[in-house]
This record gives sequence, C-alpha cells and structure tokens, in this order.
Amino acid sequence: MLKWTPQPGNLALYVGRTRAQTRNVIVVAEACAGRMVVEAIGRRGSKVRLTVGRDSLRQPQPDLFA
Repeated sequence: MLKWTPQPGNLALYVGRTRAQTRNVIVVAEACAGRMVVEAIGRRGSKVRLTVGRDSLRQPQPDLFA
C-alpha cells in the first residue's frame, strides 16, 4: 500500500496531539524539513495558517461529504 503524500490544494485531516486538535485543513504549500503550511478555521471563525508536520496529515475518508 502506498503512503498518501499531501499536495498543495488537497483537503487533509490534521491529527494533533489531542482529539480536540484534530481538524480538516487545506494544504497550502510545502515548507522545509518535512512540514506543510495548511489553512484551517480558527477558534473565532476566521482562517488561520499553520505549519504542521507532514506525518500529522491524513487522507480524509471517502465518505466525508457523502
């Protein structure tokens, strides 16, 4: 089985250290040292950009929007 590699423009699931930090994100760009710049909805409802480790991103389930 091939490992999923997030590309800019992909929808991804960010899996943080706690369950509360798990959220859907959009991959914006590749950063350095195995990290990715992603965009998510922040606590106050505005867009925020975060830099996260590539290993913390998972492919969303196929039934996400079904």
